Parts: sequence; structure tokens; C-alpha cells
Amino acid sequence: MMIFVTLIGIFIGVIFIYIYFKYVTFDFWRKRGVFSIEKPVVPTGNITAVITGKVQVGVYFQDIYMKYKHNRAFGIYTFYKPNLVIADPNLIRIVLTKEFESFHDRGFYCNEKIDPLTGHLFLLSGKKWRTMRTKLTPTFTSGKIKQMFTIVKEIGNELAKSLENKAQMRDSIEMKDMFSRFSTDVIMSTAFGLNSKCIDQPNNAYRIQGKKTLKINSIWIALFMFAPQIMKFFSIPITYRSITNFYMNMFRENVEYRKTHNIIKHDFVNLLIQLMEKGYLDNDNNKTDEETKLTMAEATAQSFAFFIAGFETSAATATFALYELAQNENIQDKLREEIDEVLIKYGDLTFDALNDMTYLHKVINESMRKYPSVPILSRICTEEIVLPTTDIHIPKGTLITIPVLGIHRDPAIYPDPDKFDPERFCEDEIKKRHPYEFLPFGGGQRKCIGARYGYMQIKIGLVCLLSKYKFTLHPRSKKPLIFCAKFPGLGVRGGIHFIIEPRK
Repeated sequence: MMIFVTLIGIFIGVIFIYIYFKYVTFDFWRKRGVFSIEKPVVPTGNITAVITGKVQVGVYFQDIYMKYKHNRAFGIYTFYKPNLVIADPNLIRIVLTKEFESFHDRGFYCNEKIDPLTGHLFLLSGKKWRTMRTKLTPTFTSGKIKQMFTIVKEIGNELAKSLENKAQMRDSIEMKDMFSRFSTDVIMSTAFGLNSKCIDQPNNAYRIQGKKTLKINSIWIALFMFAPQIMKFFSIPITYRSITNFYMNMFRENVEYRKTHNIIKHDFVNLLIQLMEKGYLDNDNNKTDEETKLTMAEATAQSFAFFIAGFETSAATATFALYELAQNENIQDKLREEIDEVLIKYGDLTFDALNDMTYLHKVINESMRKYPSVPILSRICTEEIVLPTTDIHIPKGTLITIPVLGIHRDPAIYPDPDKFDPERFCEDEIKKRHPYEFLPFGGGQRKCIGARYGYMQIKIGLVCLLSKYKFTLHPRSKKPLIFCAKFPGLGVRGGIHFIIEPRK
């Protein structure tokens, strides 16, 4: 009898939830006079295909952007939450910059108690984010990045050397994996001060843990992005416990070893040690008190964010650039010609030489235009507002999504968007476009703090390879590329394979 009563109670509860979703939650945008797309489904809203891993999240938002972009903004439902998709660049500027105080948080999952590695700059909110941003901004100045240049260059040379045998044999190689090993070595050196040797040892512990950070179930990804309250309520960490233990122990042991042996290096770890010991960087005038010093856990989280944000995004961008260069031999030859001329001019690859490679910069920007590493931007309304220049009333807690991939592939903004054309980023063409129609690093006060570092890493990797080798696409590489639906970034099913040969 008790079981029967329980089942009846569950049944009534499910019916009540269904009715509430159908006639209250999913009526949110209609009541406010905002256009919304059709047929939300209980309990997933409009993102069932994303949750089930049938469509990559960036591609999903690209598709609805292209279909409904004539609306400057339109509503959807992500699980039980109303979500406003911003399609107009002027409104994007309002959300990211002009009305930043009403949209200063991303709204993603962050729980420092049960998942300490989430307590980093990308995920933190409110005052904690602002304080951390202030502390970390000086670590990514041009001068600090220049100090890391030599480390990155040495690893770039190791990458090029590791491909010599493949080039001699004109063998097939999957370059996403190679670039991931390169970027892991780079970031382990600059963010953790360690020689991870992933280029030579592709299956060592550093590479294994790096791969594991990307293996997240599509349902968890959707909850992380659109319904973090569910994860917090059930105390579900997004980071595997083994990953947390690995990086926490690695960072702590590294810091303790440096302190014991009085070791100082020009890397991110050294800067974090200063923030742990003093709360400010050397030569900074911002004195502080004990409460603003970073804890070991906070410092570890920042180094982990450096790793997560850098190794996958940089590897993907470099791989996509090679993919396009391999199909456009004239562009590859023009870029190689610039690399040769600049290296002769400076006598070697230097920080200034790298900055003088203007066509390389265009190639990378065009790669990020076609394949943005972060295909959507997210914000949450932190203070109730009527969105300026519209009559849309946005209550506190409403999610905001900016479909970056859709904007970057919009033929009205970038004619013939599937064509790879670096000249889209010559000065005259840039001036013709709205500044918020190119968002590979986001925009406003939460724009990626490590953009210059990312450019440097990608450029060095490409220069070290293109100065020695020629790349053509192997038949195993699919055209067009198929993006993996169970990954928040633009991961490619089956990888991207090249035939590599020495320059003549």
C-alpha cells in the first residue's frame, strides 16, 4: 500500500512539474512580448539536441541565429530557464560593455568548496572575480609575456624537430594531437614551471590528465553552462577528483620546491607565488593586506585555468589554420614567404620578429573567425534592467547567449563565409565591420585576459613548422569537417590528418 501511495505521489508530482513548465516557465517570453522560438520540451526546453549530444552547442546556436537573426534578440529555454539570444552587434556591445554592471557574470557552474579547481578567473563571479582580475591583469602585460617568449620558442623548435622523420617519409600525421602535446609542454613550463615532455612522450601523466579534462558527458556540459544550480544542489563536481588531486599536488610540490631552493623563473608560477606571499606583484604599487593574498588552492585554480584555456584552444586554432593553409597553397606560400623575409631581417625568431609578421596575424584571425574556440559567449543578468534601445525587460537571473560562431559565419557580415580569406583582416576591412562582430576572445571587461599569450603561442608553433615543412591535406581528413557534439568547443571527429614534407 505504501509503495502504491508513493508511486501515486510521484506521478502527481511529475504531472505538476510538466504543467508548470508548459504553462508557466515556457510562457515567460510571450508574457514579455519577446519573440521566442517554437516547441520547448519538458524538461530540456529548446536544447534537447545539445543535451543528447546530437548537435554541438555552438552549431546549435549558429543554426537558430541564422534562422531568427532578423530579431535583434529572441528568446529560447535552456532547461527550466529563459535564455535571451542576442543577435545584434549593438546589443552585444550593450551587454558586454556599456551595461556591464548588469551582466558581469557568466552564470556557469563554480563551487570552490567541492570543486576547488573551478575557483578561477573564467568562472568566478561578482566581487571575487573583480578582485582576482585586478590581481592577475599585470601578469599578462607585454613585458611579462616577452619574458616567457624564450621558453615557448624552445618548445616550438622541439615540436619542429620531432616531425623530421615524418617529413622525410612523407607520412600521415594527425596535427591536433601534435599541437596539443606542444601546447601542453608550453603551458606546463610557463604555468607550472615543469618540463612535461609530452612532445616526446605522448602518453605520459601530463598528457593523460590533459585529455581527461576534456572528457565530460554532454549532459554535464549542458548543466554546467545552463543550469549550474542543479549541480550545486546535488554537490556534483565538474572536475574529476583524480584531476583535482593531480593538479593540486603538482602545483603545491612545485611551489614548495622553489621556496626551499630559492628558485626564481620568469613564468606564471613565479607571479602566482608573489600573489600568495604578498598579494601583489613586484614593482606593483598596489599594496595589500593579508586577506587579499591568494591561498594555495586559489593559485592552483588560476594555473589550472591557464592550462585549460590555453592548451586546447591554442592547439585547435593552430590545427584549423594548418587545415586551411593545406587547402590554399597560395596562402601557405605567401605566409611562408613572409616568415622567411622576417627571419632574415631579424636574424632569428625574436619577440619583435614575431610581432612583425602581419600576414601571420591575419591568418590566425581568419582561423579564429571560421573556427572560434569559444563558439558562444554567456552572461547572466545580475541586476534587473530594460535592455537599452529595446523594450525588453530582463529580470535578474536571466541567461544571455551570444552566438559567436553564427556571427562569424554570417554572410551578411563576412561574404562567402566558408572561404578562407586572411585579407578580411586588413586594416580597411576591419574598419568596415562593427567591432563586436569578431569575438574570438570575448569582449568587454571579461574579455580573455590571456589573448596576447595565446597569439604568441600559436604564432610560434606555426612559424617553427612552416619555416621547415610544407603541409598538404591527407585523404583521411573529412571535408567539410564534422564537429564533435559532445564537446563544448569545436572538436573534430576523427581528427585532421596531414601529409608533411620538408621544404624544397
